[in-house]
Amino acid sequence: MLPRRLSLLACTLTALAATPASARDTLGVFGSWGAFRDYGPTRCIAIAEPAERLRGGKWRRFAAISYFPDRGIRGQLNIRLRSRKLRGAPVFVTIGEHRFRLIAGGSDAWAPSPRHDAAIVAAMRSGSSMSVETRAADGRAFADVYRLRGAATAIDAAALGCPPRAPRDD
Repeated sequence: MLPRRLSLLACTLTALAATPASARDTLGVFGSWGAFRDYGPTRCIAIAEPAERLRGGKWRRFAAISYFPDRGIRGQLNIRLRSRKLRGAPVFVTIGEHRFRLIAGGSDAWAPSPRHDAAIVAAMRSGSSMSVETRAADGRAFADVYRLRGAATAIDAAALGCPPRAPRDD
């Protein structure tokens, strides 16, 4: 089962990244989450697909926590939605009793600030599942559910794989 899970996560990351597979390291697969490092520019990502597998669609859905040391970005949430969202429709992520409103454009959603990213990651660390809800462009409501088993370890692996850049003494 591990190789299948790894291949699904690797395929998802491939859809994310324009870098060739030879420029990618697998940092580990933890539960339903994987952690990867890409080079040029360096970035590390903890990523998972929703629990429910859907056939068809133009792209693969995912939830990711990203680290971009060259840009000073640490623990940034990115959600690829099932389909383009309805213009003006809110996007929410719910983890246990915590509910966060995201900002979104088209088929992607993000936390509105680094402070919100940190709060979402903290909730993910103690939660068992995460639901992302909005309305599709055709008006139908949908929710994608992610299992969080392994998320904390994958997030830690991504953070360790891309430590912050030390300030330069120029």
